[in-house]
Amino acid sequence: MKTADLMMEAASLPLEERARLVDSLLQTLNPADDSTTDAWLALAKRRLDDMRSGRAEAISGEAVFEKVRRRLEQ
Repeated sequence: MKTADLMMEAASLPLEERARLVDSLLQTLNPADDSTTDAWLALAKRRLDDMRSGRAEAISGEAVFEKVRRRLEQ
């Protein structure tokens, strides 16, 4: 199969399947280091626990982008 044909076939997949395909291909270019993966997973679990326990408060994406826009305007 030619690359162009493969790309057209991939583009016709549903969004979730395309995302999985892209993630899989990117991992072949830059394989994850187990220690790095473990560190990110531990951080994500801590942050989720902080959110669930009330130690951290969620900020909407729009609020974050507004804060960034204000900083860039200065």
